[in-house]
This record gives sequence, structure tokens and C-alpha cells, in this order.
Amino acid sequence: MIARVQSFLLQGIEAHPCEVEVDLNEAVGTGSEQARAVVVGLPDAAVKESFERMRAAIENSGYAFPMGRVVINLAPADVRKEGPLYDLPIAIGVLMSAGVLSGTSTRRAYSGAGAAGRARSGAGGSGVDAAGDGDEKFEFDPRQYLFAGELALDGRLRPVRGVIAMATLAAAKGAKGVVVPHENVSEAALVPGIEAIGVRTLTEVVGIIAGDIEARPAPAVDVAAMLATAAASVDFGDVRGQEAVKRAIVVAAAGGHNVLMLGPAGTGKTMMARALPGVLPPLTVDEAIEITRIYSAAGQLPEGQGLVTARPVRSPHHTASSAAIVGGGAVPKPGEISLAHRGVLFLDELPEFPRIVLETLRQPLEDHVVTIARSHSAVRFPASFMLVCAMNPTPKGDMPTSEVSRGAMERYLSRLSGPLIDRIDIHIEAPAVSWKHLSGEARGTSSAQMREQALRARERQIARQGAGTTNARLSGRQLDSMAAIDEPTRVMLGRAMTELGLSARAYDKVRRVARTIADLAGSEAVSAAHVTEAISYRLLDRKV
Repeated sequence: MIARVQSFLLQGIEAHPCEVEVDLNEAVGTGSEQARAVVVGLPDAAVKESFERMRAAIENSGYAFPMGRVVINLAPADVRKEGPLYDLPIAIGVLMSAGVLSGTSTRRAYSGAGAAGRARSGAGGSGVDAAGDGDEKFEFDPRQYLFAGELALDGRLRPVRGVIAMATLAAAKGAKGVVVPHENVSEAALVPGIEAIGVRTLTEVVGIIAGDIEARPAPAVDVAAMLATAAASVDFGDVRGQEAVKRAIVVAAAGGHNVLMLGPAGTGKTMMARALPGVLPPLTVDEAIEITRIYSAAGQLPEGQGLVTARPVRSPHHTASSAAIVGGGAVPKPGEISLAHRGVLFLDELPEFPRIVLETLRQPLEDHVVTIARSHSAVRFPASFMLVCAMNPTPKGDMPTSEVSRGAMERYLSRLSGPLIDRIDIHIEAPAVSWKHLSGEARGTSSAQMREQALRARERQIARQGAGTTNARLSGRQLDSMAAIDEPTRVMLGRAMTELGLSARAYDKVRRVARTIADLAGSEAVSAAHVTEAISYRLLDRKV
């Protein structure tokens, strides 16, 4: 008998349909001969091992495992399958093939204790009692649901990756819902229009399919309400001094520009980078779900948290590899730049990163996506992030005070390539903080004040350019019309380009930053003062 159970396969952050077919031939086995299994459909090692986990889970849940030959096919057969998420659908398929479960809709009827009695006697009991006295049958059609989950040997279900993508696929296919481990149900419930049923054990799933336990979908999640209560963890008001740096960060947040902070150790560079999300606009519902899909696919959703409610700040160590930063692996998974999507990628001690790692950032900074190609497939991950970098002037962390130390600074800065520096819009010096500021009681500019300024500038951008295009993404042609400058300002900018040795890319960066400064000032025209401030943010062009 052939049984079919619907599941999914994960490619990048996208879910695609996967049908689990199970064919049981009991005539092959006789007596106490153990079942033999063949898993086909390009399974990886974790999928091949699922048969043994599934068999132990079935037997330890109180069900007899059928004898004979079992063929398990994961369709489509030409796409690689990976991970333990197929444990549950394979177990359901085996029980259907053995006649323990029906593969069709359970009708409302009355019967004996039946599967409910088996559910109560299973070793991996779910703690969910069958309704009433165990005789009433609840309607449940497994053909209308997608199943996924890793099985423990005692029948418990463990969480898997990519459930929110699975739920999105179910909604797109017109399925009624998904059956997933209880720990995953909160992310599945984010997708409207489907039932998200969380289960703790194989016994509970059997009871639901048999109609002896009522399937109780998780309540729908009000994403907008969750986002409205999210708060930043670090406030700029706690940063003493550094008002010039805060101004530069307001400009960066308003236009979506990349930032590099140069200064001695202990000046608050790391703290300001972590406070930056509090200045950026709040996440929209679509952005929050998009980020959650990335974290779910990477298996990095915090336990018990089904939704990412704050813009992420990723801070990889300078020993991280290119694959860790960009993404990769035999089966590609998102790297730090994708985990920073819609948020901040903070690279502290920038020159300490291997140059080959830094160079891999150049293409994602331009295209806002990263493509990872393998012999069997190519996967695209979103990578629209703000790059925030911090560095000391010298390896010792102090400002140069002599010719020798200035030479050390030049050698230290030479670790950074000009093309990478070109792609960072704003370079700002973070000087040492005076004792007066450190010991004073007055708070500096707060995140709320900075966010208010940035949001007003963003509103001007939306009115002029439409939603989704910040000043940092304006093309040269758009800058010609939206950031036009008069002739005296053009001459001044040309002189600055010659003296600083600015590239054509840096020229456009200056114009984009000037456009943002004008928006912060509430000006439609870009003046010489706006361009002058933008030029002052090209600090490292004079040094690299």
C-alpha cells in the first residue's frame, strides 16, 4: 500500500513542495524479520538516518512497526533534501501504509476507544486527553495539511528550521494548515489564512489524524501589535559626548548610509553601533516577517520567540570566515550579512578582518542580495543592511602623536582597500571623551530625538522617491534631478574631488549624503552647506 504525506523542502529561505511517498511491501518480510528501508529522492545523511529514529519513535509510542520492505521516496527526486524535518511525515506515511491510520478525512462518527485508547497507552503520551469519553470522532483530513518535525526516540517532537516558510507555502498552495512541533507553532501562526497546529509527540499526531484528539490551531498573531511594543535595548542618551558622531549617525539613519567610525579605544563606538536600530524607522509587518524567515531558515530564532520584533544587529568576530560572513556550506545557509538584513552589520576593529573577507562585502553592498552557487543549485539570500564599521587609528588603539606612530597609522589603514572605503558613505572621527562629559550629569541627544529627525527626513524621501528607495540607493541619473547643485557648488565639489582624490563612486556618495542632509534641514534644494558637510564625512579618502 502506498501512502502520501505532504511536507516541504527548504532552499535558501524559500519553501517548495515535497511529497513523501511510502510503499510498504509486507510480503517481503516473514516472521520476526526486521523491516528493510530504502530512502530515495536525493536525501542527505540526516534524512537517511530518519528511518531508524522513526522506527524507534513508533515502537516506543506503543505501535507495532510493520515487517517487510519499506521504500520511501521524497519527490521531486532531483532536488537535494536535508535535515531531520522529514521524520514526522515519514512516520505518518509508514503508519498509513500499515493500516494504522487512514489517509483520508476522518468523518464525524462514533466508535470504540480505537486509536484514542492507543494514544492514551502510548509511551510518549502527549498530555492531551481525547475529548469526551474517547468515542467521539473529530474531523481531520491529513491531505489538507503539511507535516514536518524531528522525532526523538521516545516519540517526542523537536523543532525544525524554516517553518514560517513552510506555512507561507501552505497558504500559497491553498492547504488548510500545517502540523509542526509545538516549539515552532508560534512562527507558523504568523501566516494568516492557515491553521497552525502544534504537537508535542507522535502519539498526539496519531490521535489527531485518527479523529480521537481535537486539533486545536494556535491563535492568530497580531504582528503589528507586537512590533508596536518593541523597544531598543541601548539609548543614545547614555552615550556621553560624541555629539558630532551622533549627527553623522542621524544622517546615516535618515538616508540608509553606511558608516565608519575612527577613534581610539573606549570612545563608545561599539555602544553607538548597538544603539543605531533605535534611530532607524520601526519595522513594518512585511519586514519583520522577512527577517523572521531568514532567522528561521538559519535555525537562529530564539527559543519561544516566533517573531523578530527589532532590527537585528550582527557583530561577527574578526576571525570569521568568508562563508560565515556571506553564507555558504554544502547546503547553502544565510551568513551574517543576511542575518543583518533590514538591520545593522557591525564590524568592529575593521582592519583586523582578513582582506579577502572584507572584499566579499563589495558586491552585496551594491546589489543588496548575495547569490551562493553550488554544483547542484544556486541560492539567493537577501542582504539589504547598513554597514557600520569601527576601527582604532593604530594597532595599539591610540591616536598618533609622533612621526613613528603616524607611520604606524598609515600602515594600519593600508589594510583597507580603496574600493571598500568607497562603498562606505560616511567616515567620522570619534575622539576621546573628556572628563567633563564623562563625569557630568547631563544626558546627550537621545535615541528618540534622533529618530524623530531621521523619520522626518525619511518622509521627505518617500514623498519624492516613493517607498523603498532611500537616498543611499539613488542612481546617478536620479541624483542629477533630485540632488541638483548650482554652478559655484559644483566647482567647490570638483576642487574637493581633486584634492582628496575621490573616485566617481565617492562623488555619487557625496551627492547622496548631501541630499540626505538637505532632507534633514527640510530643504528641497541641495546647497553648498549641505555638500560641504557631506565632503567632511570623507575622512579616510585623505588617508587610504
